[in-house]
Amino acid sequence: MNMMKTAMLIAAMTALFMGIGYMIGGSGGMMIALVIALAMNAFSYWNSDKMVLRMYNAVEVDRANAPEYYGIVESLAERANLPMPKVYLIKNDQPNAFATGRNPENAAVAATTGLLERMSREEVAGVMAHELAHIQHRDTLTMTITATLAGAISMLGNFAFFFGGSRDNNNPFGFIGVLAAMIVAPLAAMIVQMAISRTREYSADRRGAEICGNPEWLASALGKLAAAAGRTVNVQAERNPATAHMFIINPLNGQRADNLFSTHPDTENRIRALMAMAAEMDRPARMETQAHERPASSPEPVEAPLSRPAKTGSSGIPKTGQTRWGRDGGGGKKGPWG
Repeated sequence: MNMMKTAMLIAAMTALFMGIGYMIGGSGGMMIALVIALAMNAFSYWNSDKMVLRMYNAVEVDRANAPEYYGIVESLAERANLPMPKVYLIKNDQPNAFATGRNPENAAVAATTGLLERMSREEVAGVMAHELAHIQHRDTLTMTITATLAGAISMLGNFAFFFGGSRDNNNPFGFIGVLAAMIVAPLAAMIVQMAISRTREYSADRRGAEICGNPEWLASALGKLAAAAGRTVNVQAERNPATAHMFIINPLNGQRADNLFSTHPDTENRIRALMAMAAEMDRPARMETQAHERPASSPEPVEAPLSRPAKTGSSGIPKTGQTRWGRDGGGGKKGPWG
């Protein structure tokens, strides 16, 4: 199903590319745009993940130079029955993370130094589990292709003044077409990003909570991430706004409302959904406790409890007083990346 959605998205973006090309340069411009779109589609499939990682100067890490961070991802990937993704670190004060790659076998996760320095070990686990959920749901191909082509569509609009409006380019709309392309192209790129349905984030939140074993870990992390994102400027993201939808939290601003032009759901809505999930997981345990307290003569049957390994350590991420970075998530000693 996701592959079909990806194919439909690529077709829609190719048509959009051709439409803008026609507005700028007529039939000739449309054909040039088609060739560019086909080349971009092929390039995006094989290389968009590498290009996005390069945009953010991400550095690959391993067990030797980032044992704690790498170990968290390794434990969660094993728990989710996923191939071990490549693990990257981005030197950036804004706490954030994203996943990329065309399939689970060629996937990567990236976290900022700000995330590892400000979050507790459990919160880091919640965030990385969310990113692994995107990989498991095969969202990453769609997200990275959209990031690449949305940026190209915006760039095409910027070229309008240089290549459009001339009498020699068979543009049927003249200067009006060029002006329309300049306005429509960035707006269209923004709408294309909305094609990455925000329900994907809710779905990844839920699956991520299942992977790490505790919805409250991710809920706590989201609250901190949203607060910090509004205070910390992510210069690299501001230069590449077409990649904003890839991050777990919008890196561009503190946008809160669920509206047409939001790349992310409202953080408070996401937290409420996670806390409701935590309550659902707690309910069977409460029923079991009540059953034990009920008199032996009581005839009512008791539903078998669901296991919740989150706070017992069976999730592979033990609950501890401090993180492996020697702090409680409020700052202090820096992480293991040197």
